[in-house]
Amino acid sequence: MAWIMDTYSMAQGYTVPTVVTGKPVIIGGSLGREEATGFGVAYVTEDALRKFKRYSDTVRVVIQGFGNVGSFTAQKLDDMGIKVVAVNDVYGGIYNPNGLPVDELLRTVREKGKVGDYAGGDKVTNDELLTLECDVLIPAALGRVINKDNAPGLKCGMVVEGANGPTTAEADDILRERNILVIPDILANAGGLIVSYFEWVQGLQEYYWSREAVHDELKKRMKSTFVRVADYAEKENIPMRLAALMLGISRVSQAKKLRGLYP
Repeated sequence: MAWIMDTYSMAQGYTVPTVVTGKPVIIGGSLGREEATGFGVAYVTEDALRKFKRYSDTVRVVIQGFGNVGSFTAQKLDDMGIKVVAVNDVYGGIYNPNGLPVDELLRTVREKGKVGDYAGGDKVTNDELLTLECDVLIPAALGRVINKDNAPGLKCGMVVEGANGPTTAEADDILRERNILVIPDILANAGGLIVSYFEWVQGLQEYYWSREAVHDELKKRMKSTFVRVADYAEKENIPMRLAALMLGISRVSQAKKLRGLYP
């Protein structure tokens, strides 16, 4: 008991900001953490469109979910000049083939509480939204939302997974057979984790970055990781999901081989 009390008294008065991430900025958190996942999804979407020669002024994006990830994805895509034509929340969705003014939509949701309260588009159900004709579908809210029942009806050229596990294994097979490219969650929604790493680095440095610096570094990391996965998938003629997993496992196995079992 005396040893415990001595240890406690030694620790008094000290903070260790690197122990946990996602902290409020005032106690050592990172600027840019809130929007990191959504911005990362947007960066990967743009990279994929350019890599696979699908980028144009007429690209249409549908986003399933308008919470933290979906709303920041829409905001960043709009900043990039990429048209968001439909979004939804738990109550239903809104669709405008000419594009939605994302800032107005965000303001409506803040003031009134629902996507469906925005008057500048057609109402769609949550099931209908997933099968709207578009270039990119971004499931950004729920797991297993793309499944064997609705995968045959998707009318997109690409799925970018903003949510965790939004596509079931059966749906994955269907989309592959239909030549619909899937950018997996382990790659597409890694932005939040990356900025958590940045927060840890800043804590170690005791030097905190500007929001712009965080965004710039996030974009660089997302781009370099996307290129590495896309190139490996192309080289091995395998899906992007498998390529991402193989690269990740390979890095862990190589580190363990070089270092041995960590004590």
